[in-house]
Amino acid sequence: MIPVRQILSPDDLERYLESPACTELIKFLTALNDAIIGVKTTDYIEDSPVVQNLLTLLDKIKQTNDDTPPIDTKSRFGNPAFRDFYTTCEQNLPTWLAGIVPTEHIEQVSTYLCESFGNRRRIDYGTGHELNFIAFLLCLHKLKIITPSDFPALVIHVFYKYISVMRGLQMTYWLEPAGSQGVWGLDDFHFLPFLFGSGQLRTHKHLKPKSIHNKEILEEFSPSYMYFECVRFVMSIKTGSLRWHSPMIDDISGAKSWEKVNLGLFKMFRVEVIGKLPIMQHFMFGTLIEFTGSAPEQTDCGDGCGDHGHVFAFGQEFPDCCGIKVPSAAAAAAVQSDDKFANPRDVFTRPIPFD
Repeated sequence: MIPVRQILSPDDLERYLESPACTELIKFLTALNDAIIGVKTTDYIEDSPVVQNLLTLLDKIKQTNDDTPPIDTKSRFGNPAFRDFYTTCEQNLPTWLAGIVPTEHIEQVSTYLCESFGNRRRIDYGTGHELNFIAFLLCLHKLKIITPSDFPALVIHVFYKYISVMRGLQMTYWLEPAGSQGVWGLDDFHFLPFLFGSGQLRTHKHLKPKSIHNKEILEEFSPSYMYFECVRFVMSIKTGSLRWHSPMIDDISGAKSWEKVNLGLFKMFRVEVIGKLPIMQHFMFGTLIEFTGSAPEQTDCGDGCGDHGHVFAFGQEFPDCCGIKVPSAAAAAAVQSDDKFANPRDVFTRPIPFD
């Protein structure tokens, strides 16, 4: 079956947050996090056959990105070539997943993976789409395709490669932040690399949260820890003080330990990601991830965007389905002195001034 939306009202969301489905998701996320405490990104971790298959799957998705160049639109907003990329992946995922997922579950599992690329209609991406990748992995776990012994490689290799693929899509197609503030992400798009990255650092004896302000430490340790790499990435595309362009990251750096950061990010995930109706109204449920809302099923306006009666985030009260279009930081960097636009693939060669 194809998963459908079930969280269509504040009451639905409240019920979901107290449901077995929510508990199951948090337990899975916690288990992934616990599996990589003290583990460096550069540490050797043996990949099981299923992890190797997942990495090959991500390679195919990346290749599809490479084979689908952006269109020269002279626009700062999302590049419509993303829709071609999305359609190609959507059509090929059943074949790509055939060697991984039982036939009767491919349609359901592929829906979560496809949703994790972003929204085809709006050409945007946010923490809700990132959540769909975790849902994809959770489905594999519930089908016993992956086991707890795979969890370290699942985070360090598979999830981290997914983030790399998404950075490529963001740079190629200038995906817009989903919502007026990246839907509460720590950077414009992502949340979970910070959570897992703080988990990696929980037992580190010398590196502290405030270490992110030391440029030399950031450069030296970003290959080894996701958190440092995420901060390094943000600093590489935005100029000025971290306090100004990423105040939440700056605030977190004042914590006394990585354990406090890690536990705090779990609390923040519950409140600012799965606790937000503008995000969770788009999340879907089926027979693998089960939840039934109280509202009748509503029609869709196309490309999985949802009907026009759903709730908008603050700052999104705008008649075009899911809110005001927000150009990506990549697009902001692309405007050149001669008023022409750079190729989206070449955008991240220089920092973006914060204004």
